[in-house]
Amino acid sequence: MIVSERQSAFSGTKEVAERLRFDAGRLESYLRERVAGFAGPIALGQFKGGQSNPTYLVETPGRRYVLRRKPPGRLLPSAHAVDREYRVMSALHAQGFPVAEPILYCADESIVGTAFFLMSHVEGRVFWEPHMPSSDPAERARVYDAMNAALARLHGFEPAAIGLADFGRGENYVARQVERWSKQYRASETETIEDMERLIAWLPAHLPPSGPPRLVHGDYRLDNIILAPAEPRIAAVLDWELSTLGDPLADFSYHLMQWHMPPSEAGTGSLVGLDLAALGIPSLEDYVEAYVARTGLDPRPHLAVYSAYNFFRLAAILQGIVGRVRDGTATGAFAAAKAALVRPLAATAWEFALAAERG
Repeated sequence: MIVSERQSAFSGTKEVAERLRFDAGRLESYLRERVAGFAGPIALGQFKGGQSNPTYLVETPGRRYVLRRKPPGRLLPSAHAVDREYRVMSALHAQGFPVAEPILYCADESIVGTAFFLMSHVEGRVFWEPHMPSSDPAERARVYDAMNAALARLHGFEPAAIGLADFGRGENYVARQVERWSKQYRASETETIEDMERLIAWLPAHLPPSGPPRLVHGDYRLDNIILAPAEPRIAAVLDWELSTLGDPLADFSYHLMQWHMPPSEAGTGSLVGLDLAALGIPSLEDYVEAYVARTGLDPRPHLAVYSAYNFFRLAAILQGIVGRVRDGTATGAFAAAKAALVRPLAATAWEFALAAERG
């Protein structure tokens, strides 16, 4: 897929895929009894973007909603935790942090086939390419500053103060993530990748020191953000499936991956090889400096290790999508294309591991 096609390929909605359909009438009856002001009839569409939890546009004559559910079929342990997404969004919405308003969570699988939650629909723009091709330098600069500020604000919350003291273990986050994603990778493994084998052995012995436990997003990037329709303001941060309590520097360094991402046709955004100054996008160094100034947290002493970990983690996440293709539970139209990216990501991770070894 060429770059110019990605925006149209992942934006908007489509007809609901056959295996992801459910009884709209049953959902309508359920919501009518539980959501204030809800009135049908409803029309359903499926959002094109996203690979993990199927997400639907629910339109009624008076209002638009968004429904996010677990996918049907055999799932990896602890994956697709829509209940956790609903909880963290509820806590953040109460603080005025930009998320869609959470409306209702339903664990009853008889309604749409799996657990789901309903949230408000947020009007705005999603850029699927980090260089924002339809934008201009002034807007790009303001959007990147807004992204940096929002993540810094997220990492500034004391979990206990917003009702999330028990949202995760917090300590030793990177160690636990390496263990988790090594297991998830094994569960979805389809071939031997030598760099992944090296990383599974190397990472546990080279962990960065733990930072203060904070709320982490887990997948913070431009295409998980809705920008306001006509200004460079963040209207909502999306996709909280991987959020937990953990190391904010691991979360921030994940966000930095786009400056090093191997370019590919799999829809993973990259700033490699672009004239960032001409585009109005900050250099990696300037972006890190802005975060450090806002938070007092500094990833730079251990950035190579954090980068090795994050590229390993993303390779394992994408291998999970490959495994779901194998198992018939992948929901994204481009899920199969992700397989080609696992090896380059693993190679990049190992390059960072070697750089960390060299100091």
